[in-house]
Order: sequence, then C-alpha cells, then structure tokens
Amino acid sequence: MMEEDRMDKPLQDELAQFHAGICQALADTTRIAILYELAEGRKNVSQLVEALGSPQATVSRHLKVLRERGMVNSERDGVNVYYSLADQRVIEALNLLRGVMADILGQRRRLAEALRA
Repeated sequence: MMEEDRMDKPLQDELAQFHAGICQALADTTRIAILYELAEGRKNVSQLVEALGSPQATVSRHLKVLRERGMVNSERDGVNVYYSLADQRVIEALNLLRGVMADILGQRRRLAEALRA
C-alpha cells in the first residue's frame, strides 16, 4: 500500500498543479469578462475588444492563457479566429463563486451594521 501511495504522489501533485492553473486562469478580471462574453456566443478578437474596451494585445494575451488552460476553443473562419467556451460549466462555476461572494459580503455588511449599533 505504501508503494502505491508513493506512486500516486506524483499524479496527485500534477493534478494539484493543473487545478491551480485553472484557478489562475479565473483569477483575472479580464479573463472572467472574456468568459462571460463567450457565454453569449462565439466571438472573434475584434468583437471581444469592442465589448471589453480593452486593447487587442491585452485581449489576445488573455485568450492565449484561456486557450492553454483548455477553457476556450478557437476556430479559424477565413481571416478571423472565433473563440467559444470549451465547457459551459465554467460559467456555472463563476456564478457559484459570485453566490459565495454575495453571501460573504452580506455577512460583512451585517458585521459592519452591528459595529455601528
């Protein structure tokens, strides 16, 4: 059993690194905004630049991160490359986190109100 546990350790470490990489991809406001834009449908870089009001280089850099993490797909259509969500569950996860944040903020608001009382 101990040898089996040691063999599993490298795999566990690799999975933990992969998990951290996914979380890192979600730890940027521009990437989150890109994901929400793509939840509405596939878009090319120009459409994302317009929707986000960010420079093209910035949007492209963030798309590269999301693509490397397997969170978005890219598809060439003539001269344009269109991006789409690789998995809709990423939006469900972001929405779940927003719910957790709302609850935390509600608790903090109640604490602040209690301090004022």
